[in-house]
Amino acid sequence: MSSRVAASIGSTDVLAPEGTKPCYVRAVSPSMYAIEHVIADIAPTDISVLLVGESGTGKDVVAFQIHRLSPRCQKPFRKLSCSSLSPEALFPAMENGGSRRSGGQGGTLYLDEVSDLSSAAQAQLLQALSEGELSSGEGVNERLICATSRNLEEQMRAGRFREELYFRINGVCLRLPPLRHRQEDLTGLADFFLGKYATLFERPQPALSRQALGRLHQHQWPGNIRELENSMKKLVVLGDEGMAVTDLGRLPQEIPAAPNCSSGISLKEAARAASRQAERELILKVLGRTRWNRKRAALELKISYKALLYKLKQIGLDDLAGS
Repeated sequence: MSSRVAASIGSTDVLAPEGTKPCYVRAVSPSMYAIEHVIADIAPTDISVLLVGESGTGKDVVAFQIHRLSPRCQKPFRKLSCSSLSPEALFPAMENGGSRRSGGQGGTLYLDEVSDLSSAAQAQLLQALSEGELSSGEGVNERLICATSRNLEEQMRAGRFREELYFRINGVCLRLPPLRHRQEDLTGLADFFLGKYATLFERPQPALSRQALGRLHQHQWPGNIRELENSMKKLVVLGDEGMAVTDLGRLPQEIPAAPNCSSGISLKEAARAASRQAERELILKVLGRTRWNRKRAALELKISYKALLYKLKQIGLDDLAGS
């Protein structure tokens, strides 16, 4: 493998502002690191790829990364949103007799939310794939990458997606983990987005405090990387860390700061709750300082690694404890 390719695939491609050079954020989490190695293997080929993941997990970025590392990188990258997409839009008519031909010119055709394709468009795509038009027909030579945030197996069982088409587009399936399952990458991604928007808006780049990092790591990120990017953009614009993380909300595991006497809570229970909260905050601070290196954190906390994993489970971070 060339050093150029190795350097590229050892990181998660994050689309930079228009007109700037492509930027990379090195993946630390085992799940994304493994995916990047698969990308290295499949990018030089023409095998079709199916990207599966929640909204905001970076499917567009991975699709473009596969294109960029492929022999087709100098050719067009054609992205189509499949919602209400007609067969005519999928395969535009050429002037020579109105025959259907792709406008991809040997590049990559990326179908976003392929599960939204109409029955007619599914039939047209299946016909093109079956006849080899998409990959080898005259004037048509596009590599196919599809993405979905839905369960296509369930869609097939419900009769909303063609089984034959599923097996045609599913040459290699990459399942992108949600951000809550790859929190080792969170600090690097946050720093990247802070730098990106500081440059774009010509503002000083903020530095996240330990408290803010702890709050970022507590959050479950239902909007995934897109939500993190918006939060960091807000921080650059407002210049106020507190306001930028306010919308992240409280975790269900958080303990009220001061229980009132009328609730019937005993002094012993209040002391125990305060102790748990103090322990939780200390663990999150140390994890933030060590960038969520759990072995280093355990050393700093002077507890065993196994004990730290148990504590993480106690405070509601089961996914991290098991990753």
